[in-house]
Amino acid sequence: MPTRTFQPVGALPLPDEVLSGWAEIPTTIASDVSGGRLLMDAQIRPLRPLGSARLLGPAVTAWCEPGDIGAAIHAIETAKAGEIVVIDAGANVQTAVVGEHLCGAARRRGVAGLIANGAVRDIAALAAWSDFPVFALGHTARGPVSFDRGTVNDSIVCGGVPIRPRDLVLGDDDGLIVIPRDEAEQWLAKAREKAALEQEWDRRLSAGESMLRVFGIFEP
Repeated sequence: MPTRTFQPVGALPLPDEVLSGWAEIPTTIASDVSGGRLLMDAQIRPLRPLGSARLLGPAVTAWCEPGDIGAAIHAIETAKAGEIVVIDAGANVQTAVVGEHLCGAARRRGVAGLIANGAVRDIAALAAWSDFPVFALGHTARGPVSFDRGTVNDSIVCGGVPIRPRDLVLGDDDGLIVIPRDEAEQWLAKAREKAALEQEWDRRLSAGESMLRVFGIFEP
């Protein structure tokens, strides 16, 4: 079946204050406040450390059949500057879904980054690009066998987490978070509360207060 591309309906851009708010939230805090619900498979890792930088943007989704990269190509062609291409390849690491050519095209288009629940290749080139983070489950030298199937901008499950087109993706060295677009403000409020709590913990611990007291653990 040829690659099918869907058009997301009724998804207006998130307000700038929501995006800027999420840019300040570590994935650890987002995972804590959601009880891990928003966290992708921890095995999907960045090819190079991001340091203090974070990957953040709305998702363009793709589902690739094993050995086929049609949907990856169409997703990159569809993606706009600032968006993140999220590819579910069914955790297949026998063939790569992207490499230097596809990621290079995405990077030139201003795409913010790429996530693959599958394998990538041309690791040295991809890891050298500090302005284009790539997260992947694995890597292999073996390329695709076909280019004409899959779906783009449909609901998928990537790394165990449901993700729809234009849901918000947050990534750093600790992992990847998928924030449902219609819940972005709700989760941001909870994340800010947790961030403030952790700052208070740091203040009290730096002042020499007992960890048992700071964390509310029973003191014998």
